[in-house]
Amino acid sequence: MDDVASQFLAAHQTTLNLAVALLLGAIIGLERGWDAREQKSGERIAGIRTFSLIGLLGGISAVLAQEITAWAFPVLLLSVVAMAIVGYSERLDHIRNFSITGMVGMVLTFCFGAIAVAVDPVMATTAAVITAIILDNKEEIHGWVHKLKAHELDAALKLLVISVVMLPLLPNEPMGPGGVLNPREIWWMVVMIASISFVGYFAMRMAGTSKGILFTSLFAGLSSSTALTLHFARQADQHPALNAQFATGILIACGTMFPRILVYCFVINRELLSSLIWPVVVMAMLLYAPAILIWRRNSGTSQVSQPTLNQNPLDLKSALVFGILLTAILLLGDFLKNWLGDTGIYMLAATSGIADVDAITLSLTRMSNNGLAMDAAVMGIVIAAATNNLVKSGMAWVIGNRQTGLYVAGPMLLSLGAGLLVAWLQ
Repeated sequence: MDDVASQFLAAHQTTLNLAVALLLGAIIGLERGWDAREQKSGERIAGIRTFSLIGLLGGISAVLAQEITAWAFPVLLLSVVAMAIVGYSERLDHIRNFSITGMVGMVLTFCFGAIAVAVDPVMATTAAVITAIILDNKEEIHGWVHKLKAHELDAALKLLVISVVMLPLLPNEPMGPGGVLNPREIWWMVVMIASISFVGYFAMRMAGTSKGILFTSLFAGLSSSTALTLHFARQADQHPALNAQFATGILIACGTMFPRILVYCFVINRELLSSLIWPVVVMAMLLYAPAILIWRRNSGTSQVSQPTLNQNPLDLKSALVFGILLTAILLLGDFLKNWLGDTGIYMLAATSGIADVDAITLSLTRMSNNGLAMDAAVMGIVIAAATNNLVKSGMAWVIGNRQTGLYVAGPMLLSLGAGLLVAWLQ
């Protein structure tokens, strides 16, 4: 009796999976039919009916492969490929269109049907929906490709090199004095920084700087707030009438550094998050709030040119330099912690923050996993961030002009003091 029930349930599940295979074919076929809706009946090689049947055929091939012979799937797949080749070859005699996207879609639909029955219907459904979205956004995707610049494509490929190629090859074990160096962890932090910069750069690049100073500053801050500060300081020097707007942009870009710090903490050591969140949030708000206030008092529709992100870590050379900097700070931090205790950590944070806040933040966050007290790590990160923002205030004053420097310096000093106070009180 149990065997009969089991067989019934298995047959019922197979039937449902075949229905899923049919529907997945219909989803892709609907998109293909819509794309070719202007063509007359008979001129289309495959529409919603054909793709639905191809999906069902893929499901049936999986059933036949399980129940009769393993040759069923490859034979039927080759049959679908052969039919597609014949159909597209005949079509070329009438329409000079060399795209094989539709043919690939047919083969994928067959495979999705087989996956829905033999592997996992959820996996097949996800893949089919993504395929339909890709097919439906032909113009948008081609538009992105046309807008893509050579150095941006190069940067994306380099990001893949440092992540999916180099990262798995590095040893994942403690090395160096005191075992403070783990090559894979260090390089993983490099990849994280590069990825955040990548997202920030392309968010700004794809939306365009026509969105204005606020939008540009927000996303450029993810990529390089220092580069944006230099750019806006020069712009303020050339266009003094827009001092307030450019100062607003600098404050927002510097404020964006603090959400980045929380992301690093969340990924590397979540236990540190509860101690770090309040100083960081206070410092960020004391930059964002004055920025909004200055903007509202001096509102305009000013557009700005996109800043040149010379410190973009998507470049392999920059990534290597950043990795070396991380290694040096980890070694020096361990030495100073053992020699001077927390005072040594604070000295290192203040010194490192002059040039870069990411490296010291990542280092202290990781060190908090390996014996560094939480309060010392929090205070060190706050000191580094405050020092870095003070340096940018100096840039705004010296490279820009006195008025821009005044707009920026007040909120920066307030943010610095409040952050240190909250960290100390904790």
